[in-house]
Amino acid sequence: MDDGAARRIIQKEKTTGMTPGAGMNIVGRKLLAQRDEAPLARSAQDIPLDPYRSILFPNAIRERRLAAGLPSLLALSHRLPQIPYIRLSKIERGEVFARAEELRTIGRALDLSDAADLLLDVDAPGFAIEQWAGDRAEGRATEQEAEQVAMLLAAALRRLRTGRPALTLALLLKDYRLPPVIISRLENATKPFFRWNEETVAALCTLFEVADRAGLVALLWRAYESGVLAEWLARIPGRSAREARTRERISALRMELARTDMGEAAAAPCASPRLHGAEVMGPALPGALPVLGVPLGEGLIEPFPNPQHVIPPPGCGPQAYALRMCRASLGAAIPGAAVLIVDPGRAPVQGGLAVLKEKEGLRVLALSTDPEGRLIGHSTNPPKTIMLDSVAPADLAQVTAVLFP
Repeated sequence: MDDGAARRIIQKEKTTGMTPGAGMNIVGRKLLAQRDEAPLARSAQDIPLDPYRSILFPNAIRERRLAAGLPSLLALSHRLPQIPYIRLSKIERGEVFARAEELRTIGRALDLSDAADLLLDVDAPGFAIEQWAGDRAEGRATEQEAEQVAMLLAAALRRLRTGRPALTLALLLKDYRLPPVIISRLENATKPFFRWNEETVAALCTLFEVADRAGLVALLWRAYESGVLAEWLARIPGRSAREARTRERISALRMELARTDMGEAAAAPCASPRLHGAEVMGPALPGALPVLGVPLGEGLIEPFPNPQHVIPPPGCGPQAYALRMCRASLGAAIPGAAVLIVDPGRAPVQGGLAVLKEKEGLRVLALSTDPEGRLIGHSTNPPKTIMLDSVAPADLAQVTAVLFP
């Protein structure tokens, strides 16, 4: 029995006069006890919830697919063996941003002369995310209580990490088995709290020094009611940030498709990527960083600016900049659409990620050490192993956060 079923039984018992817990098995009664110890349903109208947080990339793929006589996504997938069905499904549903090369591949499969026809103008007068999601049977009836706890957890984790600078991504992975991808998703409240698996919840309980899930929920609500999370809740990107990100990423895709189709080669220098980005980017949300990154060959990234901006996690240094992965050069765990927050003011450490400045561009590396303690950088696509102890400190920067689409 899950927590949702338990709460439905609780509600039924209230309306029928039954003794609370009488209609449950032992798991349900345990959940009832947890509810009494740390109730979720609170008066928390000021916790901002975004029911469409998972829709990042509204697009016209479904309409173009139907117009091409393909009634199902599976039929389109048969024409696209190079794109896994699960990824294609997420792209059509708008859950992930497509890459420019993926849009071109999909466009060719649908006999479109211009892959940009798969993009939408989200600023058009007739566009509404509610209608777009509803047309796909994707109306988001949020699990409000679990969404609220997810927001509180995101705020509390941001506050904890800022108050303890030694709590780096590498340390969280080593001591708590919380990888950067999970930290990013937790700090951005990407899914309701009760959808996190037991392993992640257990690690969080250890991190926050509580005994169990119920204790963690109770701790979060106490922190919220004391007011210490208000500042951090305000920092979590909400609907306006999502809409800005969508608008900017679609604009960047249009630019990339046009530039590639015209055979243009970007010529931005690799040096001082944040300065260069700040010079050419337009206005964005306060505190947002412009995202740099155009894919080159051999896993390299050119720090060419695009219209996308991201809000960095707290604690970033003054030199920090945002870099799009562009390709999954470290494997499937960090997709090409992910954005790295890179801080040249911090020295990379074992177990984390780093960005290496090479002659032709930037390279993202996963870090380890050999038995002698020498720092080594690894890349999967293409396979590379690079000894880093002899690299000039100015050419190696620590990745302090990974933001996922």
